Amino acid sequence: MSISANEDHVTGNALDSEATRLGIQLSQRDSDAFNRYFELLREGTRRAGLTSLRTRDQIERRLFGESLALLVGLRNANLVPSNRPFLVADIGSGGGFPGIPMRILEPTMQLALIEAQQRRCAFLESVTEQLSLNNVRVLHTRAEDAGRDIKLRASFDLVVARAVAPLDILVEYALPLLQVGGILATPKGSNASKELTEAQIAIEELGGVALDPIPLSLPEQAPSQNVLVIRRQGKLNDRYPRRAGIPSKRRLR
Repeated sequence: MSISANEDHVTGNALDSEATRLGIQLSQRDSDAFNRYFELLREGTRRAGLTSLRTRDQIERRLFGESLALLVGLRNANLVPSNRPFLVADIGSGGGFPGIPMRILEPTMQLALIEAQQRRCAFLESVTEQLSLNNVRVLHTRAEDAGRDIKLRASFDLVVARAVAPLDILVEYALPLLQVGGILATPKGSNASKELTEAQIAIEELGGVALDPIPLSLPEQAPSQNVLVIRRQGKLNDRYPRRAGIPSKRRLR
């Protein structure tokens, strides 16, 4: 599936609108980076299945805009460090969402993009290089394996994930990557409350605690989303994460 180029004459209009609505002032460098990112996404989608969205407007609102809304929500809730560089892992990054748009806007972010598919990793490497994003690593690995890597385990301030897995599974992927006090932040739609209830066993087992969800600031016509926020506060059990594939087959619920 390819991304339509029919809307190139409205370059940046939807993104500018979303940025204004979110209270973000994009620099020329930011705008140039997002323009190039869109071009790379259009070129790479046929090869790597990066997105099913077809038009520039959809991509700028749903992918770029929602990623920036997540960053703004975390900033407003004081869940993103403001006085130092901070380490972020984006699990199942795919085409780079939400991590890369967040990194474009937040240069102090040190970002690890965790992706299991080689073709998507190649795309992410290309984006990182062509947008000259420093302090960004692309990790070709499964989340379960990343959580057992001594170089990654218990090292991140923030883990983000977009449409990766139900919360009870995602908790097992994410919390082993977090240092004490670090948070998992994941946008969820209409099933957010149900997912949070079903994940209570997993959250407790992984040493986490659920914080109040954060409403994601979206355009009026968009379906509502809430960012579910889990803080790691307890000791990590050496049992977790279980080996690749097990968290989704034998769910903690």
